[in-house]
Formats: sequence, C-alpha cells, structure tokens
Amino acid sequence: MEKIFQALLEGIPEYKEFLTVQELDESSRALAREHPESTSLFEMGKTREGRPLLCLKIGSGRRNALMFGCPHPNEPIGTMLLEYFSRCLAEDKALRDFFDYTWYIVKAWDADGLVRNEGWLKGPYNIYNYGRNFFRPAGYAQVDWTFPIDYGLLHFHDVLPETQAMMDLIDAIKPEFIYALHNAGFGGTYWYESEPTPEIYDTLQAIPGKYQLPLSLGAAESPASAQYAPAIFQGLGIKSEYDYLKKFCGGELEKAVAELNTGDNSASYAYDRYGTFTLLTELPYFYDPRIEDTSPSDMTRLEVLRRSTAESQEINADLQRILACSDRYLPAENPFAAAVRDFSRDSGSGAAAINEAEQDPAYNQAATQAEKLDRLVISKFYKMILYGMLVRANETELAAADADPARTAALQEGYDQALKGLKDITAFLEGALDYTVVPIRKLIAVQLESGLVVLDYLRRRRQAQ
Repeated sequence: MEKIFQALLEGIPEYKEFLTVQELDESSRALAREHPESTSLFEMGKTREGRPLLCLKIGSGRRNALMFGCPHPNEPIGTMLLEYFSRCLAEDKALRDFFDYTWYIVKAWDADGLVRNEGWLKGPYNIYNYGRNFFRPAGYAQVDWTFPIDYGLLHFHDVLPETQAMMDLIDAIKPEFIYALHNAGFGGTYWYESEPTPEIYDTLQAIPGKYQLPLSLGAAESPASAQYAPAIFQGLGIKSEYDYLKKFCGGELEKAVAELNTGDNSASYAYDRYGTFTLLTELPYFYDPRIEDTSPSDMTRLEVLRRSTAESQEINADLQRILACSDRYLPAENPFAAAVRDFSRDSGSGAAAINEAEQDPAYNQAATQAEKLDRLVISKFYKMILYGMLVRANETELAAADADPARTAALQEGYDQALKGLKDITAFLEGALDYTVVPIRKLIAVQLESGLVVLDYLRRRRQAQ
C-alpha cells in the first residue's frame, strides 16, 4: 500500500460518537474558513424542510470525485469518514496532488432524516436504543432512490428536492468516481461496484480482517444482485430489480412493479450518463462472528428461503395489525407511519425469489451457517426497526394536544402494541445473537481503505489505457 495511504489510515481519530447535522455543518464551515487556499463551501440546494445542503469543494485536480454520506439517514458511518477525510484533503497538498481530483463532499445528503436519528447517534449503542430511535423514510421518500426512470412498465418522476440537487451536481461535474457511503446495521462487510474489478477482490476481502471484522458471507440483500465474488456484488439500480421481477414473478409483473414505488439511484444515473464508477462499502454497527461461518447447517437453502419468507410475511401481518389500531389518526405526512406502511407491504420479490430457487438445483444444497443466521435471525433485526418507527409514529401524534378521547385511546393502543412488539423482537435478537458493537474508528478505517484501494485501481487502470 502507498505510504500516503498508510498515514491516512493511522491518523483516524478514536471517535466515540456520531455527529449531528448541525455539528457537521459547523465543521464544514470552519474548514472552508481555515483553508481558503484549498477549500470552498457552497449550498447545492435545500432539503424538503428547508435545511441547507452543503457541499465542500476541495482541490483543483483534472478529474472530479464525489463522496456523500447519509444517502439513507440511519447510515452515519460515512459522515464520520468525510469529517476526517475532508480535513486531510484540505490540509495536505501532497495528498491532493497524488489523487489529482477535484473533490466534492456532501457530508449528510438526507439531512432531515439524520435529524430524526439523533436519539441514538450519541449512544448507548445497543439493539434496543437503535431500534427505538431509528428512522428511515419510505422508499418513495428516499433521496438515493428517487432519480427519474422510464423503463418498461416502470415510470418514476417524483424527484425530491435533495435528489434534484444531487442530479444537478452530477450533471455539472460528471464525476469519474462516486463513493456512496451507505452502511448496514448488522452483519459483516460487503461491497457493491458499478463494474467488476477482479484484480483487487483479494485485496478488498482482506481489509475487514485487519480490523477484526468479518466478511458478510450470507445471502445478498436482493436476489437480483449478481455476485462478482464472495461479499462483492454488482451495484444495483432499479432496472436490475425490474429485470429480475420480469423473469421470475410468474406473470404478475404489473402488480410487482406497482409494489416497487421508487425510482432509480445515483449510481445508475451517473453510470448511464457519464460512465461513473460507484463504490459502496457496507459494514455494520453490530456484528456476530457467525456471519462468516461457511460450514453447512441443518437446512437446505430452499428450506431457509421458504421459512424466512413465511416469517417475514407473519411479521408484516403483525405490523399491519398494530397499524390498524390507530392508522386513521396517523396522517400521510407522518414520516414514521409512511415508512411502516411502505416497508410492511409484501412485495413480489419474495415470491419471485422462491420461484427462482425452485428452478435452481443449487438451492437443494445445505445452507451455510452464515446464510441461515442471515435469513432467519439477522433479517428480524430489520423488522425490529419497523416496530420502533411504529412506536414513534404514534408517539408523534400523541404529543400533539387533542381533546378527542377516541383519538387519544387509539393512538395509545397503537403505541402500547408497537412498544410491546419492539421489546419482544429485541428480546428474541438478544437471545439469538452473540453480537458486539464495532468501534467507530474501525468502521471508518474499513470504509476508507476500501475507497483508497478502488481509487488506486482506477488510477492504475487509467494509466494503462
């Protein structure tokens, strides 16, 4: 590894907590004031709630690179990487010259949503506190899944202000490289790439182990995602999901497409127009070392898939039952209720995945312990957060003074039932998992080193052309 990279990795501070939107913005303004020779700050747009979307411009290289944190607002690991990396770039001319990029850095793209996650950003870092204070918007309200698209039966043009601002920036700078700083909540490390990079797979796969983190060797997030190598996948746009549904949804394409209710994403948008290479490095706040156990389990892959799908449907039904307690008093503009309504729907992807698996002899093989844990336990972590948002949906409306006893009673019932569901599923997870909390410094290091490896690969590929 280049010496300049090693110095970067060794200099990562021992952060103990995540920063708020206000803290991130204040830090960006201070950086631009302190280093006017290398750094400027501009407002690229405003959020739906009127917050400024700030973008740092650092350096004056021949090519452009774009990095953004919080494409989903519950994913602040990238904000801390950008907090550190932006200062390194601003202060170190040799670093800027080595890359020869002009850097555009947006620390918190979904700033409104990050504000709604502030209840857990400072800790304590445990499953319950995370779920109780979690927020992620409905698919049609996510800044990185509302890019316009017309593809087959799929048509989406409800572009959000934050999305439009990012589209305008991408169109203006035509970046060679985008680092979309997502992260998972639980599991191990894995990557998405716009194009396969087989020359560096071994290098990427070795990074998490340096920081005592496992690879995620369970199932892919989406069955539509092509696997390039263990824990390395093709970056998905909505067209890949559409093509998968068309192939495996069993003649129910129109219904399945209606369930998608999102647009395209930044990676697909930039790649189609400018050939931009986008990297995602997904890594967790919590992990269980069994996520990298490839020994055979006592169930076939098809049995695990069927059971996982059935259990997901049961939990969705329970969420819908609780939602019905007070749904008439949860307005459309309540973001927590909107998210639960969206994420507790049974889409066509589960049935499509089973249809595909029943045609594939590989699914008659034993599932690995990692696959079994991923589908039957960790998948419930992502249902746990829906109970948490349902608690908050009712809590938000209860906080508004109202003399209607029927409304108050319904909201209280919804709150109580959701809180019970949250506590029950948290108790299951606490009993079924042997998890630890990953230090923020290690999370930044894995994400930063992954980005550096890909940037160096792109540099060498460019030189060889």
